[in-house]
Amino acid sequence: MSGLLALLDDVAAIVRLTATQVDDIASQAAKVGAKVGATVLDDAAKAGAKAAGVVIDDAAVTPKYVTGLPAARELPIIWKIARASFFNKLVILLPAALLLDIFLPWLVTPLLMLGGCYLCFEGAEKIWHWLHPHPESHAQEAEELDAAHLEETRVKGAIKTDFILSAEIMTISLAAIETDSRLNQGLVLAVIAIGITALVYGVVALLVKMDDAGLKLSQIGRTAFVRNLGRNMVRFMPTLMTIIATIGTAAMLWVGGNIIVHGLHNLGIDWPYEPIKNIAKSVGGENGFLKWLVTATLDGILGLILGLLLIPIVTRAIVPVFSIFFPEKKATH
Repeated sequence: MSGLLALLDDVAAIVRLTATQVDDIASQAAKVGAKVGATVLDDAAKAGAKAAGVVIDDAAVTPKYVTGLPAARELPIIWKIARASFFNKLVILLPAALLLDIFLPWLVTPLLMLGGCYLCFEGAEKIWHWLHPHPESHAQEAEELDAAHLEETRVKGAIKTDFILSAEIMTISLAAIETDSRLNQGLVLAVIAIGITALVYGVVALLVKMDDAGLKLSQIGRTAFVRNLGRNMVRFMPTLMTIIATIGTAAMLWVGGNIIVHGLHNLGIDWPYEPIKNIAKSVGGENGFLKWLVTATLDGILGLILGLLLIPIVTRAIVPVFSIFFPEKKATH
């Protein structure tokens, strides 16, 4: 009997020791997990900031795809586009970005610069259209198509635009990730893909329903203050959309110019990277924000110049050639 008790005591001691070891392992795993998680989130935040211009433009562009459609269909349409955006980023673009970084890492910078040229072109074209406005085609489009076909056409156009912007976001993010771990790269890109898509389409949903909410408040508000608030929300929406579009255009030119400048520097061409750096240092001194502001302004100016130079090349050369091979498709901006 005493031998059995001794055996049980030994077993209990082993169990206690094992439990202690498991607890230590769990504690260490939690610490490592927290560190990895913090690293992933930090890298995701830095990389996401680099894609700011594309993100803001995405939020500014998407609401136009529900213009002229029934209010009851606005949120379902946005969800369709958001769902496709999640799929594009997580299933297609994330693996493609990782494979590109593994097998063709030298191609990342040229592709990034190509995307930068696209941003500069888009930003410059928006400014050109503001200076030389032309009537929007949404009203005519709504007259020519019934509601179902119009919605289908709009959703397809939005998904194509989103794919281009998503590709740019993932490429910019990949270049900005500061880790050599493929697992961490994948996690960071996944966090960016989910976070940015949720942010963009959450903001878009709020924007497209804000005027409806304001109209409702103006009708059912119990106090004059609430009714006035609703009317002011409706009045402010065009101004808000203009502000967002302006910020998005400026951000596109800044980010696009910054990508081109840093891309040339990475390829061994120090102009205009070094002059911009020296000007920012001489103007800003030790003031970090002022240096960033000068750098961003100069990057944006260069982005605008490049974009204006690209407009005739794209409209008179690339688009006609594209139309020959794909006559059924029309470039939309």
